[in-house]
Amino acid sequence: MMNNQTDRQTEILLVALELIGKKGIQGLTIKNISKEIGISEPAIYRHFESKTEILLGVLNGLKDMAEMLARIVENYDAIATEKLDFLFSRMLDLFSETPSMVSVIFSEEIFNNDETLKSKINEIVTLHTNTIEAIILNGQNENNIRTDIDKKSLALIAMGSFRLLVKKWELSNHSFNLMEKGKTHIQIINKVLSK
Repeated sequence: MMNNQTDRQTEILLVALELIGKKGIQGLTIKNISKEIGISEPAIYRHFESKTEILLGVLNGLKDMAEMLARIVENYDAIATEKLDFLFSRMLDLFSETPSMVSVIFSEEIFNNDETLKSKINEIVTLHTNTIEAIILNGQNENNIRTDIDKKSLALIAMGSFRLLVKKWELSNHSFNLMEKGKTHIQIINKVLSK
């Protein structure tokens, strides 16, 4: 997750993600975390003041990953559609390996009552949006992405359809191969975006 945390904090955040995956966000309690790790509840509070702080730690880890991915894509020497393929494929890898991340990142409505968590989700979404818009703009400038639709609309089409696919996978209890369907979907997105 984040570089400046202790091993125990990392363990708590990973267990929190597992619990969200197994029991949903409602199953994420300090009691359940302590039971899963095998330490007392007060021991959890020595590392995190609250469940909100644990969720913020999880979201900060996701933001760190999004920033790293944005840097990789920015330096990746390829045309726009190849960059989008790379970006969405890495996201598919992440979601397939850790399905509970979908529950966290694509369930922002659960954070509506907490401005700090809502703001952090917004930062992550904005980061992904900016990365995709930059790829599309570069592709438009290089004349391999369509220019009859603006970059913001094209990014929304790409992100929205990708999000819907991942959400359907989550809601179906992972009943289909996300990597397989995702790869096909990425090809379709690239066809729609290409000139």
